Amino acid sequence: MPFVNIKLVDGVFTSTQKHALAKAITDVMVKFEGSEAFRSVTWVLIEELHTDGWHIGGQPFAVPSSLMETLGRSKAVYEMIDGNPTSRDEFAAALPPKAEAS
Repeated sequence: MPFVNIKLVDGVFTSTQKHALAKAITDVMVKFEGSEAFRSVTWVLIEELHTDGWHIGGQPFAVPSSLMETLGRSKAVYEMIDGNPTSRDEFAAALPPKAEAS
């Protein structure tokens, strides 16, 4: 019996959207298993977590705009990487030095 657990930010999706998501996930599981009989034993649990429990980059998740800010910072960091590092040390060396806090 497959059990799929999906965690979402509270209040982002409607009940209709969550039901559609559960159906689509079930459809994917059936497709990969290869038998329609798999549908009746596929469990999907959607948990909604209050925003107080979410953090991105060590900062509290406020609203979708904070996600966009985080993605923007991530994109900026990605664009600063020089080369194609494959280890932690190479990654650290590829980034520009951090500005000292005053």
